[in-house]
Amino acid sequence: MTPGPDVAAADKESTVNKSFILLSQVFMTFMMAASMSGLMSLIHEGPTVEWLKGWPLQLVVAWPIAFCLTMVAWPAAMRLAGAVLRARGADAAQG
Repeated sequence: MTPGPDVAAADKESTVNKSFILLSQVFMTFMMAASMSGLMSLIHEGPTVEWLKGWPLQLVVAWPIAFCLTMVAWPAAMRLAGAVLRARGADAAQG
């Protein structure tokens, strides 16, 4: 028995959403790891040749760490944002 069109569409949408979320986390964590590792090492070492040589290694270390942390932090942040917005909506409804 094949699933109905609604079930198949929901499964496809769920897969697309998961793929979209995963890919966006890959891009976001790369951009954040690149900017933060670059800026923090620039502040620490100053604009030197050594800084430019060391930054790629720091990025290679920071990126997978950032990606793994977002797998935990992103769902927690989504729940927190939802709770804040629900509380804010309840306050607006009362006032």
